[in-house]
Amino acid sequence: MLHSFVLANLPNLVSLTRLALTPIAVSMIVSQRYVEAFLVFIVAGLSDAVDGFIAKRFRLVSELGAYLDPLADKALLISIYVSLAIVGQLWPSVAILVVSRDIMIVAAVLVAWLLQKPMDIRPVWVSKFNTVAQIALAGSALGARAYGVEAQTWLSGMSFLVAGSTLASAGVYLGQWLAHMSR
Repeated sequence: MLHSFVLANLPNLVSLTRLALTPIAVSMIVSQRYVEAFLVFIVAGLSDAVDGFIAKRFRLVSELGAYLDPLADKALLISIYVSLAIVGQLWPSVAILVVSRDIMIVAAVLVAWLLQKPMDIRPVWVSKFNTVAQIALAGSALGARAYGVEAQTWLSGMSFLVAGSTLASAGVYLGQWLAHMSR
Protein backbone atom coordinates (compact mmCIF):
# COMPACT_ATOMS: atom_id res chain seq x y z
CA MET A 1 0.00 0.00 0.00
CA LEU A 2 2.68 2.52 1.05
CA HIS A 3 4.91 1.26 -1.76
CA SER A 4 2.27 1.95 -4.43
CA PHE A 5 1.48 5.36 -2.89
CA VAL A 6 5.15 6.37 -3.01
CA LEU A 7 5.57 5.16 -6.59
CA ALA A 8 2.39 6.91 -7.76
CA ASN A 9 3.52 10.17 -6.14
CA LEU A 10 7.26 9.92 -6.83
CA PRO A 11 7.44 13.02 -9.06
CA ASN A 12 5.59 15.06 -6.40
CA LEU A 13 7.89 13.73 -3.67
CA VAL A 14 10.90 14.78 -5.75
CA SER A 15 9.36 18.26 -6.16
CA LEU A 16 8.74 18.44 -2.40
CA THR A 17 12.37 17.48 -1.83
CA ARG A 18 13.44 20.34 -4.12
CA LEU A 19 11.20 22.67 -2.14
CA ALA A 20 12.81 21.43 1.10
CA LEU A 21 16.29 22.06 -0.37
CA THR A 22 15.49 25.77 -0.81
CA PRO A 23 15.95 26.87 2.84
CA ILE A 24 19.02 24.66 3.06
CA ALA A 25 20.60 26.45 0.08
CA VAL A 26 19.70 29.85 1.53
CA SER A 27 21.13 28.90 4.90
CA MET A 28 24.37 27.82 3.28
CA ILE A 29 24.66 31.05 1.29
CA VAL A 30 23.99 33.17 4.37
CA SER A 31 26.58 31.19 6.36
CA GLN A 32 29.05 31.55 3.46
CA ARG A 33 29.20 27.83 2.72
CA TYR A 34 29.18 28.40 -1.02
CA VAL A 35 30.49 25.02 -2.15
CA GLU A 36 27.67 23.29 -0.29
CA ALA A 37 25.12 25.83 -1.56
CA PHE A 38 26.33 25.27 -5.12
CA LEU A 39 26.05 21.49 -4.72
CA VAL A 40 22.53 21.81 -3.28
CA PHE A 41 21.61 24.02 -6.24
CA ILE A 42 22.96 21.39 -8.66
CA VAL A 43 21.07 18.59 -6.87
CA ALA A 44 17.89 20.68 -6.91
CA GLY A 45 18.33 21.34 -10.63
CA LEU A 46 18.85 17.67 -11.34
CA SER A 47 15.77 16.82 -9.27
CA ASP A 48 13.74 19.10 -11.56
CA ALA A 49 14.83 17.05 -14.56
CA VAL A 50 14.23 13.78 -12.70
CA ASP A 51 10.68 14.57 -11.57
CA GLY A 52 9.72 15.69 -15.06
CA PHE A 53 11.21 12.57 -16.63
CA ILE A 54 9.49 10.25 -14.14
CA ALA A 55 6.14 11.99 -14.53
CA LYS A 56 6.19 11.82 -18.33
CA ARG A 57 7.88 8.44 -18.78
CA PHE A 58 5.64 6.59 -16.33
CA ARG A 59 2.51 8.69 -16.92
CA LEU A 60 2.46 10.00 -13.37
CA VAL A 61 1.48 13.53 -14.33
CA SER A 62 -0.90 14.99 -11.73
CA GLU A 63 -2.72 18.23 -11.03
CA LEU A 64 -0.73 18.58 -7.80
CA GLY A 65 2.49 18.15 -9.75
CA ALA A 66 1.41 20.82 -12.24
CA TYR A 67 1.41 23.31 -9.35
CA LEU A 68 4.11 21.83 -7.14
CA ASP A 69 6.88 21.61 -9.76
CA PRO A 70 6.84 25.29 -10.83
CA LEU A 71 6.32 26.36 -7.20
CA ALA A 72 9.45 24.47 -6.17
CA ASP A 73 11.38 25.94 -9.11
CA LYS A 74 10.31 29.50 -8.36
CA ALA A 75 10.89 29.18 -4.61
CA LEU A 76 14.43 27.96 -5.26
CA LEU A 77 15.31 30.58 -7.88
CA ILE A 78 13.79 33.51 -6.04
CA SER A 79 15.45 32.49 -2.77
CA ILE A 80 18.83 32.05 -4.46
CA TYR A 81 18.56 35.42 -6.23
CA VAL A 82 17.60 37.29 -3.07
CA SER A 83 20.30 35.54 -1.03
CA LEU A 84 23.00 36.19 -3.62
CA ALA A 85 21.95 39.84 -3.85
CA ILE A 86 22.16 40.18 -0.07
CA VAL A 87 25.71 38.79 0.02
CA GLY A 88 26.73 41.03 -2.90
CA GLN A 89 27.23 38.31 -5.51
CA LEU A 90 24.36 39.53 -7.74
CA TRP A 91 23.06 42.99 -8.45
CA PRO A 92 20.06 43.73 -6.22
CA SER A 93 18.27 45.27 -9.21
CA VAL A 94 18.36 41.92 -11.05
CA ALA A 95 17.00 40.09 -8.00
CA ILE A 96 14.24 42.69 -7.70
CA LEU A 97 13.34 42.28 -11.40
CA VAL A 98 13.22 38.48 -11.13
CA VAL A 99 11.05 38.56 -8.01
CA SER A 100 8.81 41.36 -9.32
CA ARG A 101 8.10 39.52 -12.57
CA ASP A 102 6.96 36.44 -10.70
CA ILE A 103 4.83 38.49 -8.29
CA MET A 104 3.27 40.28 -11.28
CA ILE A 105 2.37 36.97 -12.94
CA VAL A 106 0.83 35.55 -9.75
CA ALA A 107 -1.07 38.78 -9.10
CA ALA A 108 -2.42 38.84 -12.68
CA VAL A 109 -3.63 35.24 -12.43
CA LEU A 110 -5.28 35.98 -9.07
CA VAL A 111 -6.99 39.11 -10.38
CA ALA A 112 -8.26 37.20 -13.41
CA TRP A 113 -9.56 34.44 -11.14
CA LEU A 114 -11.21 36.93 -8.74
CA LEU A 115 -12.93 38.64 -11.67
CA GLN A 116 -14.12 35.21 -12.81
CA LYS A 117 -11.97 35.31 -15.93
CA PRO A 118 -9.51 32.53 -15.12
CA MET A 119 -6.66 32.08 -17.53
CA ASP A 120 -4.03 29.50 -18.22
CA ILE A 121 -0.45 30.66 -18.26
CA ARG A 122 1.45 28.83 -20.95
CA PRO A 123 5.17 29.39 -21.19
CA VAL A 124 6.26 31.23 -24.32
CA TRP A 125 9.71 30.95 -25.86
CA VAL A 126 10.97 34.15 -24.21
CA SER A 127 9.95 32.88 -20.76
CA LYS A 128 11.66 29.54 -21.40
CA PHE A 129 14.80 31.39 -22.47
CA ASN A 130 14.47 33.61 -19.41
CA THR A 131 14.25 30.61 -17.09
CA VAL A 132 17.37 29.05 -18.61
CA ALA A 133 19.20 32.40 -18.35
CA GLN A 134 18.12 32.83 -14.71
CA ILE A 135 19.29 29.33 -13.81
CA ALA A 136 22.59 29.85 -15.64
CA LEU A 137 23.23 33.15 -13.84
CA ALA A 138 22.34 31.74 -10.41
CA GLY A 139 24.50 28.67 -10.99
CA SER A 140 27.40 30.72 -12.34
CA ALA A 141 27.24 33.18 -9.45
CA LEU A 142 27.14 30.36 -6.90
CA GLY A 143 29.88 28.41 -8.66
CA ALA A 144 32.12 31.46 -8.96
CA ARG A 145 31.72 32.23 -5.26
CA ALA A 146 32.12 28.56 -4.29
CA TYR A 147 35.35 28.01 -6.19
CA GLY A 148 36.88 31.47 -5.97
CA VAL A 149 36.61 32.20 -9.69
CA GLU A 150 36.83 35.86 -10.67
CA ALA A 151 33.80 36.20 -12.92
CA GLN A 152 32.54 39.76 -12.48
CA THR A 153 32.69 40.58 -16.19
CA TRP A 154 30.94 37.32 -17.09
CA LEU A 155 28.33 37.75 -14.33
CA SER A 156 27.71 41.37 -15.37
CA GLY A 157 27.03 40.31 -18.95
CA MET A 158 24.76 37.52 -17.81
CA SER A 159 22.99 39.92 -15.45
CA PHE A 160 22.18 42.24 -18.35
CA LEU A 161 20.90 39.26 -20.33
CA VAL A 162 18.70 38.11 -17.43
CA ALA A 163 17.40 41.64 -16.84
CA GLY A 164 16.48 42.02 -20.51
CA SER A 165 14.86 38.61 -20.84
CA THR A 166 12.99 39.10 -17.55
CA LEU A 167 11.59 42.42 -18.77
CA ALA A 168 10.70 40.91 -22.16
CA SER A 169 8.99 37.94 -20.53
CA ALA A 170 7.07 40.21 -18.16
CA GLY A 171 5.97 42.32 -21.13
CA VAL A 172 4.71 39.30 -23.06
CA TYR A 173 2.75 37.99 -20.08
CA LEU A 174 1.35 41.43 -19.34
CA GLY A 175 0.24 41.76 -22.95
CA GLN A 176 -1.43 38.32 -22.85
CA TRP A 177 -3.16 39.21 -19.59
CA LEU A 178 -4.44 42.56 -20.88
CA ALA A 179 -5.77 40.89 -24.06
CA HIS A 180 -7.45 38.18 -21.99
CA MET A 181 -9.00 40.64 -19.55
CA SER A 182 -10.37 42.89 -22.31
CA ARG A 183 -12.42 40.07 -23.84
